[in-house]
Amino acid sequence: MRKFALPLLALGAVSLAACGGNEPAEEPVADDMAMEGAAPGAGEAATATLMTAEGEEVGTVTATGSAGGITIDVSAMNMPEGPHGVHIHTVGSCEDGFAAAEGHWNPDDSMHGLEGDDGQHAGDMPNLEIGADGTGSLTYMLSMSATFDGLLDEDGSAFIVHAGEDDQTTDPSGDSGDRIACGVFTAG
Repeated sequence: MRKFALPLLALGAVSLAACGGNEPAEEPVADDMAMEGAAPGAGEAATATLMTAEGEEVGTVTATGSAGGITIDVSAMNMPEGPHGVHIHTVGSCEDGFAAAEGHWNPDDSMHGLEGDDGQHAGDMPNLEIGADGTGSLTYMLSMSATFDGLLDEDGSAFIVHAGEDDQTTDPSGDSGDRIACGVFTAG
């Protein structure tokens, strides 16, 4: 029985290899029909460059849409060490010492905080931890009330880094202190 097993296995492998051919597989074509079942915002992206009030670039933020919602990726540099409250604010402007960004993005009129009994704003996020080398990163999926239509509405949205830690409960901003960096989201 063993005499026949090896030649049969070799013959089977050659037969399977011959079926594959040398032609590359066709690339799938995206069309409107394929996207119909996708969640709103899936496949969309927006970016923001974080700047200090003095005009120094201190990081980037990317918003990416998926079936689960909007994922925010923050990459920071040249920032003060420690935890910093970070939030999406309702207006896409970093003018007037970042005050023009107004309050947190809050389409549901919720209370602030990931740990609050009545939280959270759509723009609430965990703290951004900055190391001794001045760098830090954070990835977080926003609450389900966050949509790309809201993020990139007619007045846009801004990403703000605060001087202090967000306590995740105190309304309206987690007692996170002054605004030390800001970036406006743009599609793309």
